[in-house]
Amino acid sequence: MRVPRTIGILGGMGPEATILLQRKVMDAVPARDDSDHIPLLIDMNPQVPSRIAHLIERTGIDPGPTLATMARRLQDAGCAALAMPCNTAHHYAGAITGAVEIPLLNMIDLAANHAVRRIGAEGCVGVLASPAVRYTGLFERALDVHGISVIWPHSDDAMLEAIKLIKAHGSTEAARSALLQASAELVTAGADLQFIACSEFSLIADSVAPGAKAVDTVDLLAQAIVDFSTAP
Repeated sequence: MRVPRTIGILGGMGPEATILLQRKVMDAVPARDDSDHIPLLIDMNPQVPSRIAHLIERTGIDPGPTLATMARRLQDAGCAALAMPCNTAHHYAGAITGAVEIPLLNMIDLAANHAVRRIGAEGCVGVLASPAVRYTGLFERALDVHGISVIWPHSDDAMLEAIKLIKAHGSTEAARSALLQASAELVTAGADLQFIACSEFSLIADSVAPGAKAVDTVDLLAQAIVDFSTAP
């Protein structure tokens, strides 16, 4: 039997979300023994410069060089591909792919491809994410080419506060309430599909509104890791 290829994880953004991705990868494998699981090398680096400070507050340093260094480290360690369970950090995907020769399993592209399959052209996607993702236009660029529109919750401040709460205190009731309200707003606004596109929100993904057709981008990434690692 062929040994699955090793995948390198650019982690620490945040640490709990990185652990969640590892769990989702494990759950996606129908393993009968340890050797059936996907080999992962995880660079758990919580010192990656703040994406919020760089993109929203405009006071932080560029995380790109740090991410590029991590990518090279994982490539040099023998990884066949890279993955990163932080939606916002995909703004710096070019710094990562420009530093290595192995592919990045791009979570934004995976989400766009999923939307095309799920709702087709002319559909509408609602995004539950950091305001930094909204400011960078990551989903708009990925979905516009397919004729899919993107809508967002009204309050950036509420989303950012919920993310900060989860980072500091875990899955609090206040954070769950904020996600529920935002998800319900997107349902009312006509979203055909919602993406849980912040890995902190992935930790409370069960808090979306009743009736929301929601997909966690971390789930899409976990399956892509398994598919790439085990492909012939």
